[in-house]
Amino acid sequence: MITLKYFGPDDFDQLIEWSGDAEFLLQWAGPQFQYPLSKEQLSLYLDAANDKNTSNKFIYKAVDEALNETVGHISLGGIDRYNRSGRIGKVLVGRPYQGKGYGKQMINEVLKIGFDDLNLHKISLGVFDFNLSAIRCYEKSGFVKEGLIRDARRCGNTYWNLFEMGILEDEWKRMQATGL
Repeated sequence: MITLKYFGPDDFDQLIEWSGDAEFLLQWAGPQFQYPLSKEQLSLYLDAANDKNTSNKFIYKAVDEALNETVGHISLGGIDRYNRSGRIGKVLVGRPYQGKGYGKQMINEVLKIGFDDLNLHKISLGVFDFNLSAIRCYEKSGFVKEGLIRDARRCGNTYWNLFEMGILEDEWKRMQATGL
């Protein structure tokens, strides 16, 4: 069982360790961060985050309560309070914890926050078409593919395609009612 807790400066070193090489950092975080990831970049990332009344982004670490260890990182950003929408980003399960179901737990917890606490109507995300395990995780959590953006991101001499995925509040509520 995981709990999402606000990500802070004490968590920087671990996230930097998990951030990998330049290609992995681009896949995980998009163009917001430059390789190598630094504490300065993470400080800017945290700027104006995590205030329930005013922030348009919430940044979390995922903590396995039984182990008392941080197992991942996730954000809910792009909060548009008028249109009641938000966007999941920067989903990362630490290398030692991958393949143990933490990703789905993290997605479900952030969906609870988005739909139940922030009263959002739609939550979206983007995932590269080659990240099959992430796509499966998102689909199991109720996300549907809404479109493909071809050549969305350049990495060296190649381009990556990006699936846009989304889930609506009524879809989330149906899943909760059926226990999925």
